[in-house]
Amino acid sequence: MLNTKKTAFTMLELVFVIVVLGILASVAIPHFTATRLDAQITKGRSDISSIRSAIVSERQSRLIKGDSSWISALSGATTKFFDGNDSDHILLMYGVAPGTSSGHWSGTDPDYTYKLGEDNCGFNYDNSTGKFDLNSSQPAICDKLVN
Repeated sequence: MLNTKKTAFTMLELVFVIVVLGILASVAIPHFTATRLDAQITKGRSDISSIRSAIVSERQSRLIKGDSSWISALSGATTKFFDGNDSDHILLMYGVAPGTSSGHWSGTDPDYTYKLGEDNCGFNYDNSTGKFDLNSSQPAICDKLVN
């Protein structure tokens, strides 16, 4: 007679594994939500940095040509930030796509809004100084975009 031994998981072991997986999921899901907001803040900071850098770069190009003016407008009818005087002149090589959901920009020159979670963070472009800054009286989370 052959000696055969059957091996399998018991019901108790399976229930224990399911409970452990449930606990891990309950810890991980809120962490992923916070990570998403952090990613949107980082994206917004990157966009703001690119916009500001492009404004300064365009100003330097104008100064070389003897024009001391700042860009008159950052955008027009397209999805890219561009010089309002010349629609063929793209300010950003890879424009910022507009949208109304979290992590996207909306608005027209000179007022722009970056949606961060449920909050709207307003920005303004001042063509007399070349500054692209956060408006005053914004939700506290908006400060993370510029600080």
